[in-house]
Amino acid sequence: MRRSEETIEPKAADVFSSACSSRTALQHLTGRWGALIIVALKLGERAMRFGEIRRRVDGISERMLSQTLGQLERDGMVARTVHSSIPPNVDYALTPLGVKLADPLSEVVSTIEAELPRILDAQRSHDAVQSF
Repeated sequence: MRRSEETIEPKAADVFSSACSSRTALQHLTGRWGALIIVALKLGERAMRFGEIRRRVDGISERMLSQTLGQLERDGMVARTVHSSIPPNVDYALTPLGVKLADPLSEVVSTIEAELPRILDAQRSHDAVQSF
């Protein structure tokens, strides 16, 4: 068998390797906006329009929302559906992969919200020590 005819096995995913493409997907998912968008779509429990997501994820710009939705769509976590109407209507929903990833992210968000007083106390204690 010639070299060009050999089947090349893909390497196993290793997020700790800088050469692994899983890092990019992880970055898109866990970045500031990606995680919030995924959780917003999960909590909405239905497809949402661009404006709905923007209102839910306070502070995100239109440009950043569009860019992040595009990344999440490319990674297979979000599905974009264009409805032919005038004006065109576009909505976004979690794919099965997105739902699978949204579950643990939602738990993290809930835990952070529930533990916020402890987090703030820890930050104040740390800052007090660091200021000396």
